[in-house]
Amino acid sequence: MSETPPAAGDHHHGHEGSHDHGHQGGKDYGPGHAYAPGPGLPSRLRHLLRPHSHEAADQVDAAMESSREGMRTLWISLGVLGVTALIQAAVTAISGSVALLGDTLHNAADALTAVPLGVAFVIGRRPPTRRYTYGYGRAEDLAGIAIVLTIAASSALAAYEAISRLLHPRHVSDLIAVAVAALIGFAGNELAAGYRIRTGRKIGSAALVADGLHARTDGLTSLAVLLGAGGVALGWDWADPVVGLLITLAILAVLRQAAREIYRRLMDAVDPAIVDQAEQALRAAPGVLGVGQVRIRWIGHQLRAECEVIVDPASSAVRAHQVTVGAEHALLHAIPRLSAALVHADPEPAEGASYHDVLASHRAQPAPPAQ
Repeated sequence: MSETPPAAGDHHHGHEGSHDHGHQGGKDYGPGHAYAPGPGLPSRLRHLLRPHSHEAADQVDAAMESSREGMRTLWISLGVLGVTALIQAAVTAISGSVALLGDTLHNAADALTAVPLGVAFVIGRRPPTRRYTYGYGRAEDLAGIAIVLTIAASSALAAYEAISRLLHPRHVSDLIAVAVAALIGFAGNELAAGYRIRTGRKIGSAALVADGLHARTDGLTSLAVLLGAGGVALGWDWADPVVGLLITLAILAVLRQAAREIYRRLMDAVDPAIVDQAEQALRAAPGVLGVGQVRIRWIGHQLRAECEVIVDPASSAVRAHQVTVGAEHALLHAIPRLSAALVHADPEPAEGASYHDVLASHRAQPAPPAQ
């Protein structure tokens, strides 16, 4: 029995692939579009000898490189915060400052948030399986939840210490040493925070950004110790707890920002500008007559897309496939950190015609109005 060839106009599913280049005008497309030739002759020769690839192995390499960069950031920031905590612990032993002791413990706890993130980066390197078909990138989002909870616990601890100190004032000695230690705590946390936030945004890791925001809250706590010490030096014993309460409010503001970022990631939210950019790239692809639904989501620090494009109903299956591949290629060039796209081709419907009637009963129907 011979096989009936596909009729012209049958819609076609584009393949799902990976991408590892970004050589459009020398623009840096970030991880997943990692290679862009430089202006020099050696760089261009290397580009000719190593052309861009759509193989799955290259996408895995890009994802692993992002994870390695995240791990490197965690180790370096962990070292900075560890040294900061040791210096503060030494000054705490000399001065007997309870406020500095709390800040030291706070900084040590912040350093330990590298543990869930490090585990998440390691897990995220694992390849997809039959059960986890999209891979393990979501482990970063779970780590982000742990970090948000840590920030919440930090704000509660800061509020408790501030209220306790307000109700039961304590004298602080060696104020100069305490002030220097507080400045060191602020500097160490700010360095770690800036480094984590920059790397997190570069590789698209919401969890690493949240961890950087957490380090920034600890820097604010260190400033509270400094301002409190200054107030005590002026004879204002109430200065330390009052400033502590103000810093608690600042920590809550950072908590809200970090929680919102993790919530949006868990809910598959993306910047609407990315969707607009994807639609523009699809419309400009050869053979695309229109654009249907576009879905984009984060998985770890990589993006994946599912898109619908409209093609000429007279196109053969092979031609429709070529159009979807070209559309996918355009997407991979246009969207930074996009690792794969699944493009579905629909024939342009004639007046009154529909090619999806068979699916109508399977689509979600609006709920009936309340009686």
